[in-house]
Amino acid sequence: MTKAKLIWRIVAILFCLGCFLLALVFALNTRIVQKTDSMISDAANAGSGYDCILILGAGVRDDGTPSLMLRDRLEMGIELYKAGASEKIIVSGDHGTEGYDEVNVMKNYLIDAGIPSEDIFMDHAGFSTYESVYRARDIFCVQSMVIVTQEYHLYRALYIAADFELDAVGVPAADIRYYGQTYRDAREILARAKDWVYTVTRPKPTYLGEQIPVWGDGNATNDN
Repeated sequence: MTKAKLIWRIVAILFCLGCFLLALVFALNTRIVQKTDSMISDAANAGSGYDCILILGAGVRDDGTPSLMLRDRLEMGIELYKAGASEKIIVSGDHGTEGYDEVNVMKNYLIDAGIPSEDIFMDHAGFSTYESVYRARDIFCVQSMVIVTQEYHLYRALYIAADFELDAVGVPAADIRYYGQTYRDAREILARAKDWVYTVTRPKPTYLGEQIPVWGDGNATNDN
């Protein structure tokens, strides 16, 4: 075989492999969306008596206020809490460094809205959707929950929760398109495939630790 033919054969194999992986990613996306679509509700029909409302984190501004996307998640969490969906809220986000803190921003916003501090638990190590759901179960002893985030993100969160055998329903935040939404939609396609792999391989979160049952006092999760 000549060198040129060998190169073309390698290119053809790589092209076929790329097409296969692309088809697999889209097939996994279809499976995740179809499996969880019926688990998405609205605030009026979400039900009550859940162990917690899990609000997933998002970016915060330099001035210590939540981004628009995060604010909309928090507002929906407040609505659900006041409607009686659950007596407890977990705010789960990135507090991996001293200089970046999603969860205290989230908790302070909820307190300003009139929610008692003891009803708000902070998950400081919710570095990803997978880790937030994993830690809700293993650290906060959650068996049922309402997950709050934007709709495009809910399918993945609910798929993980279902795989962990949690009783979960999802309620989307405001139905608007945010700046950079096209990028987020594209990124989500890959993220769903990644988290499908995680549900199969079950890696442990970055941090675990002692259990803090959600039926206790949320102030136990305050910074020391």
